[in-house]
Amino acid sequence: MDIAPIELHKLLQQQLVFLVDVREPFEHEEFNIGGELIPLNEVISKAASIPKDHPVIVYCKKGVRSQIAIQRLEKKFGFTNLINLKGGIDAWKKVIQ
Repeated sequence: MDIAPIELHKLLQQQLVFLVDVREPFEHEEFNIGGELIPLNEVISKAASIPKDHPVIVYCKKGVRSQIAIQRLEKKFGFTNLINLKGGIDAWKKVIQ
């Protein structure tokens, strides 16, 4: 499942979601939207820190790494609440800023 940047922006204003940023630390430092940084190569080892009881938006630069993270978490841990930010941070910057 995907979410468009504008829809996510509305949810963030209502504080209704948990965000996971699967980019690298340097990318997160350059620009982020408040997500918890869990780089893709650490997502399996830190899966316990990701909630299963409410929506979790996973994002990266373009939406590819986040989709990989979602697939890995769903396969290994049975997550059913993960949503990919369509187009990633690049799309967010075009629409929101």
